[in-house]
Amino acid sequence: MKTITLEEHFTTAMYVEATAGIAFGGQPNSYTLNIQRKQADLGEGRIADMDDAEIDLQVLSLSGILLDALDADTAGQVVHDANDHAAHAVRAYPDRFAAFASLSLKQPNDAAEELKRCVNEFGFKGAIVNGLTDGLFLDDERFFPVLRTAQELGVPIYLHPAPPPKTVRDSYFSGLSSGYGQLLSIAGWGWHVETGLHALRLIVSGVFEKLPDLQIIIGHMGENLPFSIARADSVLSHAVRPLTKPAIETFQTNFHITTSGYFTLPPFECAKEVIGLDRILFSVDYPYSTNAQGRTFLNSLPITDEERSAVAGENAKKLLKL
Repeated sequence: MKTITLEEHFTTAMYVEATAGIAFGGQPNSYTLNIQRKQADLGEGRIADMDDAEIDLQVLSLSGILLDALDADTAGQVVHDANDHAAHAVRAYPDRFAAFASLSLKQPNDAAEELKRCVNEFGFKGAIVNGLTDGLFLDDERFFPVLRTAQELGVPIYLHPAPPPKTVRDSYFSGLSSGYGQLLSIAGWGWHVETGLHALRLIVSGVFEKLPDLQIIIGHMGENLPFSIARADSVLSHAVRPLTKPAIETFQTNFHITTSGYFTLPPFECAKEVIGLDRILFSVDYPYSTNAQGRTFLNSLPITDEERSAVAGENAKKLLKL
C-alpha cells in the first residue's frame, strides 16, 4: 500500500524574512520554533519523519498563509523562490517528494504563468492558494486566468485557509481573553468555515459551469461541508437563478477532500457518506500535525484493505497523475 500525503508544508528563508514583521500568533515559543525548523527541512530529517510513519511520498507546499499581507512584487518573488526550492527538493528526492506550485494571486496573470512554469518545467502536480486575496474570494473574475490555466494543464488547485480579513477578525473574534479569539479565528474554527464558504462561492458563482473539468482540493475533512452541504443545497435551490445542477452534485464531481489534521472517525464517516471514498485523500498537515497521528488514524479506520489503499494513496495517484 503506497501512502501519499498532500497537505505537507515547508518554508523558506525568504518567506520567513518577508513575513517577519507581520503580527500573527504572538511571540515565538518552543512549539512555533520547532514547527519552523521542521518546515525548513526538505531533506533527511523530513524523510526520517516520513519513514517512521511509513509515508512514501509527500506533496510539498509552501506554508504561505501570510502571503496576502505582502505587497504584490514581494509576494511574487517569495513564491517564485519557494517553487524553486520545492523543485530542488523534488529533483533531489524524486521518489519521496512531489510539489504544488505556490501562487500569489495579487497579480493573476503572473500567477497563471508561474503555474505553467511549475507544471511544465518542474512537473508539479497542481497549485496551492491560501485564503482570500485583497479581501476577494477565488470566484472573483480577475482570478479566472489562474482557474482556466489549471483546467488547461489538467491539475487541481488546493484551496488552503489563511487568517481572516481584519474586518472579520474584529467583528467575530475580538473581545476574548487568553488568546481564544486568535485561536478561534484560525484552526479553532474560523478558517475552516471560511474555506467551506469559499468552496460554496465557487459553486454558486458558476465557475464550474465555465470550467467543468476544474478540480479543487480542500483539506481538514472537507472544511465542514460534508456535514452542512445538504442544508445549503436545500436553501440554494430557492435562488432566483437556480444552479444548473445541485450544489452537492458539483461538490461530488469537482472537489476532493483530505484528512489533514482531522483524525477522529465521525467526520470521516460523514465525508465518506457525502462525497464518497474515491474523493477522500489521506493527508497529515505536517508539521502542524505529526505523521504518527496520521498513520494511527489511517490504520484505525473501519474500512477494507482495498478502501484503505485507495484513501492512503491510490486516489491521489489518479488525481495527481503520479
